[in-house]
Formats: sequence, C-alpha cells, structure tokens
Amino acid sequence: MIAGARGVLPILVGVIPFGLVAGAAVIQAGLGMAEAIGMSVFVFAGASQIAATTLFGGGAPLWVALGTALVINARMFIYSTSIAPLLSEAPGWLRPILGYMLVDQNYASTMTEGRYREDVSVIWYYFGGGAALWTVWQISTIVGALAGPFIPASWGLEFAVPLVFLAMLAPAMKDRTGVGVALVTGVASAVLVPVLPLQSGLIVAILAGMVFGAWADRPKPGEAK
Repeated sequence: MIAGARGVLPILVGVIPFGLVAGAAVIQAGLGMAEAIGMSVFVFAGASQIAATTLFGGGAPLWVALGTALVINARMFIYSTSIAPLLSEAPGWLRPILGYMLVDQNYASTMTEGRYREDVSVIWYYFGGGAALWTVWQISTIVGALAGPFIPASWGLEFAVPLVFLAMLAPAMKDRTGVGVALVTGVASAVLVPVLPLQSGLIVAILAGMVFGAWADRPKPGEAK
C-alpha cells in the first residue's frame, strides 16, 4: 500500500488544485456542502464532477448533467478492461472497492509502474494509490467548497486540470509507441470532440490510440510472438 501511495505522490500535487476547483464548482452551481461532499464520495471523478455541476448550474436538465458525466466516465470501461487481468487474484469482497478506486491517476500509476514491481503486490499497490488519491481528493474538494468563493479568479486554478493529466501522460511516453499513441489520441480528440455529440469524440479518440498502439507493437517479421 505504501508503495502505491508513493507511486501517485507526484500526481497528488496537481490533484489538490483540481479538487479545489471541483469543490468550488459545486458551490458556484448553487448547491451546498452536503452535495459537495456527496459528489466527491459517490462520484469520485473530477472531470465528471466539474462537467455535471457546471451543466446543472447553467440550468441544464438533470438527465443531461448525469448523461454527460456518464459519457465522460465511459473511458473507465476501457481502463477496467485493460487492468482487470492484473487484479484478477483479488478476493471477492475487495473487488467492488478496487472498482471504486479506478480513476485516471491510479490507473496510470499502476499500469506504468506498479505492474512492473516485483517487490510488491500489484493489488495492494493499486489499493494504496487509490486510498491516497481518495483521501487527498475528499479533503481538497471540501476545502474548495469552503474557500472557493474567497479564492481570487486570478489564481487560475483551472489550469490544474490539464496539468494533472499531462503529469500522468509523461511517464507513459517512454518509447516511440507511447509517443505515437499520445499524438494519435491527442489529434483525434482535437478533431472529433468538437464535432461528435455528447463528448463521444473522446471515446473514439481513445479507441484510435489503442488501435494505433496495437498496430505499432504488432510482431514484426522474424520476431518471436
């Protein structure tokens, strides 16, 4: 568990302002502290929380806000499919908790470092990373909900959101395939997200990156399969 917590430690620096933004967004949407805490505990997904609360605060119907959050979090299906083999030996009682802990940062840390560690259990590495992220996220969103109205807009904390994802991306770009997947996914997102409905361009871009990665890492002639 400690190794997992250490694995996400560099990312936690960026999660704090991310959580502040998410907590403040709930209050700015006209909701209260109970809703801010409830969103963080039950949803535990920063991008979806911000999108849903922004839409709700802008007067969008509840089903639109919930639907948008579900579409944004649809990438978790792809994450869970790829990480499931690593966690397949977890006991049954633990699996729902591991599923709850599936967030971008924990997935990235486990897939880029945890699964290659021979000195620790990948299951408890993942659990430790998730516990650290959950704790920091809850505290950050509560502070954001309390202090958000008093934080000057000039601080520009919104920049923390893309910076967190860039911090996760950098360790994965170790070879030409990793760089290529990042470029293909980034270009596809820039092109498709503005034109496809309900943020579905994001899912298509992820699939495009996966297809490119599988093609780039295909067995070459003369290589062992």
